Amino acid sequence: MSRRLRLLLAAIAIAALLWLLFGAAERALALAQRFLALPGWLQWTLGAALAGFAALGLAVLWWLLRPAPRRRPVRAPDRASLQARIVRLGEHGADTQPLQHELGELDRRKTSGRVYVALFGEISTGKSSLLRALAPQAIAPSDVRGGTTRQVAHVDGQLPDGRTLVLADVPGSREAGGEAHEALARDEALRAHAVVYLCAGDLSRSQAQEVRWLAGFGKPLLLALNKADQWRADELDQLLHRLRERVPEAAAVVAISAGGSEQFQRRLAHDGGSERVQRQRAPAIGPLLEALSRLTAPGADALEPARENAVLAGLHERTGSLEARTRSEQAEQVVRRYARRAVVGAMAAVAPGSDLLIQGALAAALTRELAALYEVRVSDVQIDDFVQQARLTVRTGSSIVLAIAGNALKAFPGLGTLGGGVLHAFAYALIFDAMGRALAASLSERHALDQHDAGDRLKTLLTDGNRTRLAAMATLTADALRERAPRIARD
Repeated sequence: MSRRLRLLLAAIAIAALLWLLFGAAERALALAQRFLALPGWLQWTLGAALAGFAALGLAVLWWLLRPAPRRRPVRAPDRASLQARIVRLGEHGADTQPLQHELGELDRRKTSGRVYVALFGEISTGKSSLLRALAPQAIAPSDVRGGTTRQVAHVDGQLPDGRTLVLADVPGSREAGGEAHEALARDEALRAHAVVYLCAGDLSRSQAQEVRWLAGFGKPLLLALNKADQWRADELDQLLHRLRERVPEAAAVVAISAGGSEQFQRRLAHDGGSERVQRQRAPAIGPLLEALSRLTAPGADALEPARENAVLAGLHERTGSLEARTRSEQAEQVVRRYARRAVVGAMAAVAPGSDLLIQGALAAALTRELAALYEVRVSDVQIDDFVQQARLTVRTGSSIVLAIAGNALKAFPGLGTLGGGVLHAFAYALIFDAMGRALAASLSERHALDQHDAGDRLKTLLTDGNRTRLAAMATLTADALRERAPRIARD
């Protein structure tokens, strides 16, 4: 586009803007004259309404444009209650050794009085190069699968003022075969007093989630933009501004160059050929060293409360997962035990399908034991109401249960050799298995005996013809009946 044409378009745009401004001013004056001509009481009424609308508009505008509030750090439970939960898990047979080891490591680092800093980030962002720049004695092995760090490595690094830091190089996220490595990295980030998050450009969605997770514990967080020498000055300024906007929780956002190796083609003068040359780039990490010196200046004792809170918060989450897994395994054992008892009790029933939940005492005992397992207080009235509701649900779906049981007996012909009553016994096994699973899932999620929720789950499970579940119940039924047969013969 020529310069004259650009000037012409600019002049037209300015003229159009002036015309709109004059038109708006004229319209405003006309409205003002009409407003002044109104009676006084109407002026006050309209003025109050306009002021209210203006205040509402400003409030909405402020709500949309206000800066995001700082999130409060994740709060962990007190150590005594956490240890009590871990001990209780151990008494129930769970493997609590990793949790106990984590508590021991918390105490060991606290008594050491040293400051730990974790280098965190995705693969290939230069964490190992940065580690060598901070601690030249560090050696990081290379790995062609993606990512160079396979375990947590601790080395000593020195700040410009002579103080020593313990630097932890953790596996990179998004690594090949990465879930176990990411768990190692996250655990070490929780154990550190401060975290340096390394990136090589603007944050992706997964990186932003990682940074928010790290910042949520309230510990000092530094965001380091590596490979800064690859950007022009104006691009680098824009990128740093963007990172500061996206990570307001970061104590500092700095641009560095961790160094590392680079390859290039060098032309040979004597014959005009070329050769591939590899050389080391000199690191430029001054801004990061200054930020680390400033943040760690208070010392380990001052940084310890936030670190301890982060470790205990991580332990709280891991303990909760182990509790859920342990309870799920125990609930499975309880349900199988009661399904087995139901099979034995079913042989006393007369007409298959006449009442598929006549064992009310057994159902009540199952409900009471599962509630105790999930630490849910229930009254006898609640248990009776749930058993009554379950009885009605089972009666409604008895034909479906018997049909599923009959089809399963065809798929597992070995059960047919056990004599009469097998269909009834198998149906009982399916019913108690469905009721136990429905109740356990509801208690786990609702932390209360929600009859409607458990009832809906029971309806779904009663119509579940999953072959794996049927095979498990068929095996349970056959074993229970075989064990009972010799006793009958002896009697």
